[in-house]
Amino acid sequence: MECTVNWTPALGMGFVAETGSGHLLTMGGAADGGGRDLAPRPMETVLAGAGGCTAYDVVLILQRGRHDVRGCQVRLSAERADSEPKVFTRIHMHYVVSGRELPAAAVERAIALSHERYCSASIMLGKTAEITTSHELVAA
Repeated sequence: MECTVNWTPALGMGFVAETGSGHLLTMGGAADGGGRDLAPRPMETVLAGAGGCTAYDVVLILQRGRHDVRGCQVRLSAERADSEPKVFTRIHMHYVVSGRELPAAAVERAIALSHERYCSASIMLGKTAEITTSHELVAA
């Protein structure tokens, strides 16, 4: 996996990443850090990446189990260390999974498998952060 990040001086503390798959991701800094608040912060993209990674796992695991999953939302909240490096110290992931006749046990298992085995991002972040989860099921 590769990625190239370029600083864009015209945006203050703005950066554009080009991923190995050829996609662009814009990131920026807050005004108090020399940025212009035009894009997500780099650490926000790390948190979003973890949410996308685990949502992907949960949907795929449920689909492979032949469950009729119709939606999956992960709401993330995080706390960071007060001093440098300001790593994530706590992350909570709340899943809202919708579908038809989804067994709660299957959703719980999918979330657990994601965090224990498949989601590289949350497993890596778990080295510095306490990660907790909760979920709710919505009939669709």
